[in-house]
Amino acid sequence: MTARAALTLAADAVEATEAVGRRLGRLLAPGDVVALVGDLGAGKTAFVRGLAAGLDVPSHVVASPTFTMVAEYPGGRLPLFHIDLYRLDPGAADLPVLDEYVHGAGVTAIEWSDRLPPGALDAGLTVRIDYADPGRRLTFEGRGARAASLVAVLASGT
Repeated sequence: MTARAALTLAADAVEATEAVGRRLGRLLAPGDVVALVGDLGAGKTAFVRGLAAGLDVPSHVVASPTFTMVAEYPGGRLPLFHIDLYRLDPGAADLPVLDEYVHGAGVTAIEWSDRLPPGALDAGLTVRIDYADPGRRLTFEGRGARAASLVAVLASGT
């Protein structure tokens, strides 16, 4: 049986969304995958800016890679691979290309991960960002032992 864990946090402003991302970024290790889901403008890229800061990647270089699909941010504690699947039809992602990043030496953040084919990520951390009043609601679901442990550490507040 696969380990699973879930956690929901509130973020009342963009800065709070980035701060949660920064906390998570400090915990990440090579090969970790953060799959992001949420409507347009929900805060996925803001969350990735926080991840970058937590990885010691200058967060000001992070922008939505919608038109390039993949942005690589080296220079931090670990490289950050930022993938945006918005322009793809659901299920149309080129999995062999994604595997190079997902199984690479850095951290991979995938915006619009719900456009991946079902079962494409058998383990990893999914972050769903929803509009809430006020701000946003961030729901973390960890699938697999590593992702479940990340959720547990976030839940502990340390």
